[in-house]
Amino acid sequence: MASTKVVFLTGLKEALIEEVVSYSPPDYEVVVLDKSSTEEQRINEVRDADFLLCYGQDPSDEVIKSLEKCRLVQLLAAGYDRMNLDLLAELEIPCANNGGANSWAVADQAVLLMLAIYKQLLASDNSTREGRWAEPITGQNTFEMADKKVGILGIGNIGRQVAKRVQGFDAKVQYFDLYPLDERTAEELNVTYVSLEELFSTSDIISCHTPLTNDTKHIVNSNTLSLMKPTAILINTSRGPVVDEEALISALQSGVIAAAGLDVFEKEPVSPDNPLLKMDNVVATPHMAGTTWDTWARRANFGFENMERIRNGEAPQAVVKNFDSV
Repeated sequence: MASTKVVFLTGLKEALIEEVVSYSPPDYEVVVLDKSSTEEQRINEVRDADFLLCYGQDPSDEVIKSLEKCRLVQLLAAGYDRMNLDLLAELEIPCANNGGANSWAVADQAVLLMLAIYKQLLASDNSTREGRWAEPITGQNTFEMADKKVGILGIGNIGRQVAKRVQGFDAKVQYFDLYPLDERTAEELNVTYVSLEELFSTSDIISCHTPLTNDTKHIVNSNTLSLMKPTAILINTSRGPVVDEEALISALQSGVIAAAGLDVFEKEPVSPDNPLLKMDNVVATPHMAGTTWDTWARRANFGFENMERIRNGEAPQAVVKNFDSV
């Protein structure tokens, strides 16, 4: 079988590039184009590429139009909102994400943010280091996960992993998704489907795990936030624009909700002047939920295995759906 050419568009550091490429089959030629590459280089290299692999660098429309023999655009990430799916569909090139390879990592982060808020982790760490010991802990401002209702917004790979984890803390799980689970899967996960309004009005914790589409942009807004309990908290490890940031800032400042744990923001990197970063009731991390050393083997293996499926005449897995064209 002739050598298979893969162009890897990436923003990764050298050590992680080497880790990803190490999982490629021996007869694959992997051409790495980092962010120092020019548009002309990218266009020229992809013309005869069998596959396009992407992480941390998105192809322009001109690069996509130059995919003359590409059989799959394979993402190492879960999100695909920056990919021109309409153009790929015109060219009849499928696009696949990582098949949930980072779902464990993102789910861990979501639960971490819940616990950091419930246990006053940041305030307690600071007070301990500063010689103020347990000063921030009043006995009224720390909470347990047990018997809390966790509302999952989007029950895909990551949402399901979150459901499993919080049930380990004896929390109860309900969810809303535009495409509800079948009855058997819902029973296996021990989750209950509710309307969007009920999810926001009855949950103690709302955890966002939906892809960013026209339907989900600002699905968390002033209206949905106003339904939440004043003791409720919001977690977002999906995409920043799923949440209307101005509405969230207002809700946090006015006590409509109690707190938020955010790994993503509407504009990234987030500005140091963003009011959310000035609030004691916000725990923030730099869009790193899915980034763990453990994920790279799963991401790379899945990506190259997907390419092998196509080479062997099989259908690729985890092909993303363009919900905005439905």
